[in-house]
Amino acid sequence: MILAIFGAFGYLIFNLYHLQISKQDYYSNQAAAQYRLAGFLEPHRGVIYFTDKGGNAIPAALNRSYPVIFAVPRKIDDLEETVGTIAPILSLREEELRSTLADRRSLYRLLAKKASANEFTKIKQADLPGIYVDEQELRFYPLGKLAAHLLGFVGPSENGGGLVGRYGLERLFSESLGGVPGRVDDNRMIEPIQGEDLTLTIDRNIQGRAEEILEKLVNQYQAKGGTVIVLQPRTGSILALGNYRNFDPNDYSKFDIYSFLNPAVQAIYEPGSVFKVITMAIALDLKKISPQTTYYDTGEIHLNGKVIKNWDLKSYGQTTMTEVIEKSINTGSAFAARLVGGNSFYDYLVKFGLKEKTGVQLPDEIVGNIENVRKPREINLATASFGQGISVTPLSLISAVAAIANKGVLMRPNLIKDQAPQVVRRVVSQEAAGQITAMMVSAVDKAQVARIANYRVAGKTGTAQVPNFQTGGYTEEVINTYIGFAPATDPQFVALIKIDQPPGAPLAGLTVVPAFRELAQFILNYYNAAPDNLSQ
Repeated sequence: MILAIFGAFGYLIFNLYHLQISKQDYYSNQAAAQYRLAGFLEPHRGVIYFTDKGGNAIPAALNRSYPVIFAVPRKIDDLEETVGTIAPILSLREEELRSTLADRRSLYRLLAKKASANEFTKIKQADLPGIYVDEQELRFYPLGKLAAHLLGFVGPSENGGGLVGRYGLERLFSESLGGVPGRVDDNRMIEPIQGEDLTLTIDRNIQGRAEEILEKLVNQYQAKGGTVIVLQPRTGSILALGNYRNFDPNDYSKFDIYSFLNPAVQAIYEPGSVFKVITMAIALDLKKISPQTTYYDTGEIHLNGKVIKNWDLKSYGQTTMTEVIEKSINTGSAFAARLVGGNSFYDYLVKFGLKEKTGVQLPDEIVGNIENVRKPREINLATASFGQGISVTPLSLISAVAAIANKGVLMRPNLIKDQAPQVVRRVVSQEAAGQITAMMVSAVDKAQVARIANYRVAGKTGTAQVPNFQTGGYTEEVINTYIGFAPATDPQFVALIKIDQPPGAPLAGLTVVPAFRELAQFILNYYNAAPDNLSQ
């Protein structure tokens, strides 16, 4: 009896050792897998909100339960039968599925997330050992394609360790949005730390209307793409930022990788004549010119063996600087830049923020190139004065013009609602900013296209030729840009609309200017902005 009792206790002690020491990792991993399947270890990802003028929070990225299909390979009885049954249901290649399920030690293999109702039903009816259906909390974008480049999406991590933010704000704030997963530690479950919410300055209504207008514009002129940005000049808050063509973050796998790049901050271009307002602001700030300064336009200038002509091939004779903006005269812009001088012109472009990132809360922002201005050849300064031979991103360009709207003070563009406005620096004097604003208003009034009754609107067009990177020089293709703000006496917004390479090289006045007017009218009505020109 004594031997039997000691033998029984010895067997128990051996089993306890076997379970708690030898098999500790196995059972811990199994427990972790079970907790993971039940969702106990996964933190809730923070919600991303847009807002509106009333301060209401509108979800743009949230979490929703989706049907998922997964396997526990060690519980599969017949691998070939399982592969042959579920591969056609889930539209999977048999070779890949067989490889996925071949590891008999594995406790979890995800086969389909966001499974369709048909897939869910058929797998459930098949009732195969080791194949399970359940629900899992995944990312959902209720607004579809709206602001897709801004938001990005959530996808599998490179090491297969769960879901992480990919592109846009989902990537930049992935750590704070994602929280901290729970874990099983010494047979205890450590609960996850939930993700933090993120509220943006983006106005849902302005974003929606801006993208509608842009999409209609790109399709109407069969352009390769386009960008629209709206921001508040006093605070730098971005009210809308979108591109077309875009993608659906709910179904991102159907789009190629180039669709995910954000042209507003990840693409540069030569802006064209919209840049003349910056040239004039610099010359006005240095008091090299006044709005009434005149020069004689012969229609062309000769520099370094090259000829610069006006876009319309006309000569205007005795012309004021205000008329240079009104008629977008290339030679007049070159005249003002020559009075400024290359070194001073370059220094001002640096002050306008065109040699550095804007610092907006978006990943992988790039910087344009203004180095041509520093070269000793006169023609480089002349072409830069009307936005050719230098490059910018759309966001850096609108940020620079917003400094003019903000009485000469450059603000840092901002997407986060609770972040205080950040002044970067004063770029030009309030007097110079007021003078160039008046010149821009005069240009709008004379052209009529962007004019809005009872409001003073300041704006400038740009029709820039696209460089030929293979042979040098320029192609016949163009990029159309318009930047404007209103009411000019107290700007509520600055807006940029750009379309890329519309066939036939139409002028910006025919394409982006009417689109800007439509967007500006909407924003003024939306904010119920007080008119500043009741004499119209």
